[in-house]
Amino acid sequence: MQLCFFEDKKCANLYPLTLSRPVDDLRTGILTTAKKWCLELKSTSYSRITNPHLTNVFASAAPNKSENCIWLNSRYLPDNTLLEKIHNLDEGTCIQNGSTVIAAHVNGALSLEWINAGQPRFNSLMVLEAPAFKCIENLWDLFLMNGDEIRADVKRLNYPGSDNNFTSEAIFKNRDQIFIDDGAVIEPGAILMADKGPIYVGKGATVMAGALIKGPAAICENATIKMGAKIYPDTTIGPVCKVGGEVHNSIFHSYSNKGHDGFVGNSLIGQWCNLGADTNTSNLKNNYSTIRITDWQSGEQIETGQQFFGTVMGDHTKTAINTQLNTGTVCGVSCNIFAGDFPPKFIPSFSWVGSNVIQPYKLDKAYEAMDAMMARRKVELTEDYKALIGHLFKAEHK
Repeated sequence: MQLCFFEDKKCANLYPLTLSRPVDDLRTGILTTAKKWCLELKSTSYSRITNPHLTNVFASAAPNKSENCIWLNSRYLPDNTLLEKIHNLDEGTCIQNGSTVIAAHVNGALSLEWINAGQPRFNSLMVLEAPAFKCIENLWDLFLMNGDEIRADVKRLNYPGSDNNFTSEAIFKNRDQIFIDDGAVIEPGAILMADKGPIYVGKGATVMAGALIKGPAAICENATIKMGAKIYPDTTIGPVCKVGGEVHNSIFHSYSNKGHDGFVGNSLIGQWCNLGADTNTSNLKNNYSTIRITDWQSGEQIETGQQFFGTVMGDHTKTAINTQLNTGTVCGVSCNIFAGDFPPKFIPSFSWVGSNVIQPYKLDKAYEAMDAMMARRKVELTEDYKALIGHLFKAEHK
């Protein structure tokens, strides 16, 4: 069965992370949402309808018009009850909760027509009313559900683990729940404790000497955990990230670095970010009250209902040494933060932030920084990617 992902109006709640990626490319647990569904529905490829400025960078295969297609709301994560309903879903029918379409079964010809039009037409389908299922409504849902998604992804991957790629001088607790993929290295003195949940160490990843990891935790492909790092539960370190210091209940998407000491808690870090030495994210207010954040689109303060909430950081944002980020800070794409005190809690994309003064970050300079960082990981800054970033810059400065 073919898969196609679509986005609804609530996907805007996930800015700034989804300014530069489709919603199905968000990572919770070990895997992106798209990869979770592909494993569950045994599909090797998928299509998507997303914001037009993302389509060249995040290209997907067009559906085959001779094969039926399951359409999936990108905010929804697979669980057993929803999977059962999808498996039993008749062609020409959609699963709907209130006004929200969750999934639909559509023939290939109509699916291709919708893809070409850039918009699905679910109002032509029969409706199967269903209860609410697990989904991402707001940014904070990502770190709140991360521990459970690590557990679920371990089962989805069904990886038995290997005993050939770590030293006997490392310390493991509850070894049966520690999954070490091919080529991963666990150095002497590292402590992995899976008594409260599984620990996954992906292909080619390195856990350096003296690091402490307490599950549930995911150290993804080719990531590095620096010496003496403390990785607390419900944390994901995405592919090719390098992370040291102290991290708790946070998600690093991919290619981002926090190479030195400093605390990151209840935070969401995008791709290609770099946190300077002793960067700290406050995740708890002094009066222990719940935390409000700035809505990306309206600029209004919204109540999260969360007592713990650190920072949301868009792709390519950097902090200088000793940066202090307040509770509920939201940073856009390609910001340079080097303030000596707390910077503002809302930082628009392409901002140059110092001592509470925000100036525009010039686009050519942003490209230079991106090119330099990406070259270090042997990733090309393509013209399509520059066009994506240029679109975001124009939208910010219109």
